[in-house]
Amino acid sequence: MSHSTLEVADIFRTHGESWRQRNIGHISYGQYRVMSAIENCRTALLGGHVLHCNSCGEVEISYNSCRNRHCPKCQSTAAYRWLESQQANLLPVEYYHLVFTLPAPISNLAYGNKSILYEILFQAAAETLKTIAADPNHLGAQIGATLVLHTWGSSMTHHPHVHGIVPGGGFSIDGEQWVACRPGFFLPVRVLSRLFRRLFLERLIQAYKENQLQFFKELQPLKREHTFMEWIKPLRLCEWVVYAKRPFAGPEAVLSYLARYTHRVAISNSRLLSCNDGSVTFKWKDYRKKGKYRYKTMMLTVDEFIRRFMLHVLPSGFHRIRHYGLLANAHRKDNLVKARKLIKQEGADLIERHEGGAVGTGSEELEQQRQPEETATYICRHCGAVMTIVQSFMRGQFPRAPPVIEAIS
Repeated sequence: MSHSTLEVADIFRTHGESWRQRNIGHISYGQYRVMSAIENCRTALLGGHVLHCNSCGEVEISYNSCRNRHCPKCQSTAAYRWLESQQANLLPVEYYHLVFTLPAPISNLAYGNKSILYEILFQAAAETLKTIAADPNHLGAQIGATLVLHTWGSSMTHHPHVHGIVPGGGFSIDGEQWVACRPGFFLPVRVLSRLFRRLFLERLIQAYKENQLQFFKELQPLKREHTFMEWIKPLRLCEWVVYAKRPFAGPEAVLSYLARYTHRVAISNSRLLSCNDGSVTFKWKDYRKKGKYRYKTMMLTVDEFIRRFMLHVLPSGFHRIRHYGLLANAHRKDNLVKARKLIKQEGADLIERHEGGAVGTGSEELEQQRQPEETATYICRHCGAVMTIVQSFMRGQFPRAPPVIEAIS
């Protein structure tokens, strides 16, 4: 298959059944569901619509999407809808991007304990940010943060880490002022790293003592408490990676980042190059290299490719995008109104410098930015006009031929 047509769904449809047969007993119900959803996505098995263009008369069939959060085809649309709801939450301040990464030994343990370890990762990262930010020696403010879980590296290996998108400031401890961080600097990463390590290990040990962890294969010796505590010791001494990138260049850059990261899956269809002779070739980025040398290609057997993709199926109901502090769902709306008021009190020049007119803070400005096509569900690929549904068909059915369109012409 050529690069222009190859999709993860094609690989699953061709090789998925044989892979499942070879791995009976080692595939979870959730993984079965993900494979089935991706294989059936935008096919007649899920039903669909017959569309008619009101302008050029073009008729086409649109099959329904699976809407599974692991499906490469569905997540771009889901990301767009999510971003629409997030624009109004942006504040006219600098935003910072931080990454909290787990060491390799804990990543291995996390694969067999996804719900517990991923939950601890979220809790430790959020508490680390809030604690250090509230310290008067650093920022002395109550902050908010949006955290996004990724479980993969560029080569689809298991690499759990959390991306944080954080406004550069927060409420003073008494809640009466807006405290802004220094331009271009949020919080010291070394301090964040040390506290993140301590908080994570404390929660991990607590989960062990409450018998919440499972140990498989080479990790089975860790069932013995003495062995587990010895295994923990080196993790107290090694450096844990907390990475802080430069601040985003205005609200537009924040939205651009969110569009790329919030609904990303283990591998996008655009990275696939070929699937021939039982092997899959795809593009990946080696972050240990610099410049053009970091962009490489990798070839895996089909079995290994599917196995790596399945590593990243999340537990059912697990939320991979979470909001904390001022941005927590319960009080976010009120906190944002208060934050904008306090920021304005700091001076109109602060708003003008960081906002740059790119994204408004009121619903009226957001409404003016909406593009006309956003109000239409289907757009003609030939002329850009609105397309109308003239026929719907259920799962497993096929459209009648020819479609009846005289009534709308």
